[in-house]
Amino acid sequence: MTALTKYQRLECVGLWRLTASAQLREVVVNLRDTTLVLADPRNEMPLSHWSLPSVERVNPGEMPALFTPGRLEDGTPSETVEIDDTQMIAALETVRSTLIRRRPKPGRLRGIGLVLGVTFGVVFGVFWLPEAMIRHTASVLPVATRVQIGKLAVVEAARLTGSACQGALGRQGAGALAQKLSGQGLGEIVVVRDGVAGALALPGGIVLVSNALIIGAEDAEPLAGYILAALMRADSDDPVIAILRHAGLAATVRLLTTGHLPLDGLAGYAETLLNSPVLALPDAELLEKFKQIGLSSGAYARSLDPSGKSTARLIADDPFKGLSPAPILSDNDWIRLQGICAN
Repeated sequence: MTALTKYQRLECVGLWRLTASAQLREVVVNLRDTTLVLADPRNEMPLSHWSLPSVERVNPGEMPALFTPGRLEDGTPSETVEIDDTQMIAALETVRSTLIRRRPKPGRLRGIGLVLGVTFGVVFGVFWLPEAMIRHTASVLPVATRVQIGKLAVVEAARLTGSACQGALGRQGAGALAQKLSGQGLGEIVVVRDGVAGALALPGGIVLVSNALIIGAEDAEPLAGYILAALMRADSDDPVIAILRHAGLAATVRLLTTGHLPLDGLAGYAETLLNSPVLALPDAELLEKFKQIGLSSGAYARSLDPSGKSTARLIADDPFKGLSPAPILSDNDWIRLQGICAN
């Protein structure tokens, strides 16, 4: 599905609330072909991506219009944005109406048969194929749902790591680095003060990073290496699967059938996330990835092991012999990022 031509790349100002208890925040609302992007008006850094097929209006006929990308298990909106721009409201309403008209309308018998078939499949999966059920659910989740689960994991991890650092200039630096590595599947960098050893990839392209990697380094190369390694681990071991295993089969079935993970699905997951052993990656694969993006592997190797003994190959076979062809991050953005946890 694509937005109607006359509405392509429409934008306006809105008031965004991440959760029901969060404060309203001014954002720039951008209508794209298949997504609604909410960005920081100061630096244009994306704060949230909504899949257009999931967007619904919470208060039909009222102003300002209130939209959400989905609802929680209790029926309340997961996150919301208030919009009073009539052209944007009309665009979103038009897109939604078009989607509703295009939805298939099977007959009652076909619907009953589908429900029975799904129910049988769910029961069979719960009792006979639990791991297959989890993997299937992970494989069909849309990007917007993965991002929401990743954000829930960040909130759960905050019990042990503390809240994410929110320095405005630091977030701008993190956004610049995320943009540089977006081609590797990185969507957002979340920096915390404690509790994380290096970097951990969460669903939706979110990477949880220890501030120690930032304040203890001369430049962004070691940090970029840790992030690349975390994303490679996520490619080979989907972080959604670990979360669904923790949440259990009932929560997995509910996610598959309703599109929402129960509110208590991640309760207690912080300990599992932060204490699980880190998967070792083959040196050859790491070297190929560093070569692919034009980054020296030496700085990352020495950050992992200052003695160089366990990372000798990453140092000896560095594709750029300790000198990257170009900085992964500008000096100004690196200085900004170093102050992200200052406040």
